[in-house]
Amino acid sequence: MTPSEMEARIVRYGDLQPCKTAFIDAHTPGSDQKENFTIIGGGVSESADQHVHITIPHGFNIGAAGQPPKCRNSLHSHRTAEVFFVLKGRWRFFWGRYGDAGEVVLEVGDIINIPTGIFRGFENIGTDYGMIMAVLGGDDAGGGVIWAPQVIEDARDHGLVLGQNGKLYDSKKGESLPDGVSPMPVLNEEELKSYPEMTPAQVVGYGVRRYNDLMSLAGKEPVLVIGEKGVIRDKPGFEVGFLTRGSASTDMHAHDRPSVLMPVRGHWRLIWEGGEAVLNPGDTCSIPADLQHTAVPAMTGEASMYHIVGTDDPAGATWLA
Repeated sequence: MTPSEMEARIVRYGDLQPCKTAFIDAHTPGSDQKENFTIIGGGVSESADQHVHITIPHGFNIGAAGQPPKCRNSLHSHRTAEVFFVLKGRWRFFWGRYGDAGEVVLEVGDIINIPTGIFRGFENIGTDYGMIMAVLGGDDAGGGVIWAPQVIEDARDHGLVLGQNGKLYDSKKGESLPDGVSPMPVLNEEELKSYPEMTPAQVVGYGVRRYNDLMSLAGKEPVLVIGEKGVIRDKPGFEVGFLTRGSASTDMHAHDRPSVLMPVRGHWRLIWEGGEAVLNPGDTCSIPADLQHTAVPAMTGEASMYHIVGTDDPAGATWLA
């Protein structure tokens, strides 16, 4: 693979293209300044305006959310795994039918594997623009987003209607539901019973791991963060690993499917059969299947990186199944 071919598979942080109309709460006060990024795979955006940087199937999706202070993402659920790590800022994650069942605050490098089947949201509680990176299970990310009823109702009051076809229609732009397309139905009380109200101990104890703890665990060997034998034991259709300066190796290796490198801190030198490139925090790099490669820190100082690769486990409800 030539350097130019590899560069086409690296999405640089500075080249990310945001969409401000990705979801039904795009006009709702408190959520109307958020930006959605779809980096690898189609994601779950409901807007035709969403730009997809890399369309090659990986068995999972990579995306991101960028938000100014006090901006939140409304309560929603997914049928497949949703994993976040904080790239910039300080974030509050909350969950439950009304978002009051529990919450946790995450800092840079912290990771959360949110259980499938619960309503969740998140808010930038820092003082500057923040960014969280996301991994969603499955190539189609479970077929979309399930919104808490009040989110759909609030959005309608501000001009946005979600069709049963999963597409958004903006009355402020003169749009309306096409003939034959009904509004997305709101979940009724009986259906809402299948969305559990989980305790902080359940969600945090199960799915949250702190950056400093992972730095310690990966002191000499890369650590499997999410996987059947990971520190978070789950099989969401992909594995998440974590490596540091001390656990990086110059030994070349390959995977039988595409994998993804996502630096958190430091600059990393990606080496493969055919060239080299430098990866920086916020960059996302897709490594082709069967390509011999490795990554090592390119400069002195702290260095850390998440690594994602698909598995043969079906992407769907995992530990709640």
